[in-house]
Amino acid sequence: MTEELKGQLAVVTGAARGIGAAISKQLASMGATVLLAARDKARLQQVQQEIQTTGGTAHIAQLDLLDESSITTLAKTVETQHRRCDILVNNAGIGLLGKPLVELSPSDWDTVMGTNLRGPYLMIRALAPLMIAAQSGHIVNISSLAGHNPLPNGAAYSASKWGLNGLTYSIAEELRPHNIRVSVVAPGSVNTGFSTSDKNADKKIQPSDVARVVAMLVTQAPQSFVSEVHLRPTQKP
Repeated sequence: MTEELKGQLAVVTGAARGIGAAISKQLASMGATVLLAARDKARLQQVQQEIQTTGGTAHIAQLDLLDESSITTLAKTVETQHRRCDILVNNAGIGLLGKPLVELSPSDWDTVMGTNLRGPYLMIRALAPLMIAAQSGHIVNISSLAGHNPLPNGAAYSASKWGLNGLTYSIAEELRPHNIRVSVVAPGSVNTGFSTSDKNADKKIQPSDVARVVAMLVTQAPQSFVSEVHLRPTQKP
């Protein structure tokens, strides 16, 4: 345990597993109080217990990014119980990979866009005012290298991540005057079970690799910030 982030509150979406769980554990190990947000309460409780076992502090908030009222409820909890939000990590995402666009239903398209793009917009809209009031804060959006490259049979996912990149860069300019830093992390293939690919899992990026990047971003010296990080495996899986 370190105390680099002592006294700070971090909200992490998709915290029940994979990258989100790794980021939550990393931030908690640095002294932050972490609000674990996801739909799966049982998995959230497991992550919370793992953090508490190592001396960290974590709370649980069930969250459905497709339900605006769920996000509003979370924001009210943060405001009334914690009165601050120092770090927001928009990590939750969905792929629905494997289908050409012409075979993807409008409802599936809406689910991907609602989770990967509208969800971060709503989270920022709900929690950034606390950062503006404090004149400080960090927002980190977890994107993908698919947000820079074509992804056949994953067009909706790719489009959502291209959109998230554009959202990140734009709001970074809006929030800079308030001393709020907004960054995006674009990893390649991560070993999370997100994809059914048979690639070598050991050669993939690990969730902890992404977590360490987030740790670096939120501890940057105050006079600078990193706009975007591309994270690739050393050896192609």
